[in-house]
Amino acid sequence: MTPDDTGTAALSKTRLEYLEELGDELVKRGLRVRLTLPRGQSPCLHVLNPDASALTENILAEQGADGWWYWWSWAERIAPAADVTSAADRIAQVLALH
Repeated sequence: MTPDDTGTAALSKTRLEYLEELGDELVKRGLRVRLTLPRGQSPCLHVLNPDASALTENILAEQGADGWWYWWSWAERIAPAADVTSAADRIAQVLALH
C-alpha cells in the first residue's frame, strides 16, 4: 500500500495545515514558531517566547472522535483546531506573552 491508500498522507497534510495556521496566528502575537517533523512521530509546532527563551512549548494537532484539537505536549487539550484564536490566546497566556 502507498501512503495515499492508507490515508496517512492526507492525515499528515491536515495536521500540518492546522499547525501552520496556528503558527501564523502566534507569530502575529510576537511569539516565535518552528514546525518540526520528527522522524516516526507526529509533527508539532515548537513555540518560543522571544523575551524569555526558557518559556517554550511543543503544540500538537490531533484528531479525536469529536474533531481536531490542539494539544499541549503533556496531553492536555488547548482548544478545538477550528478555534485558532482561542488556542493562540491560551498559548500566549501560558508562555507569559505580555
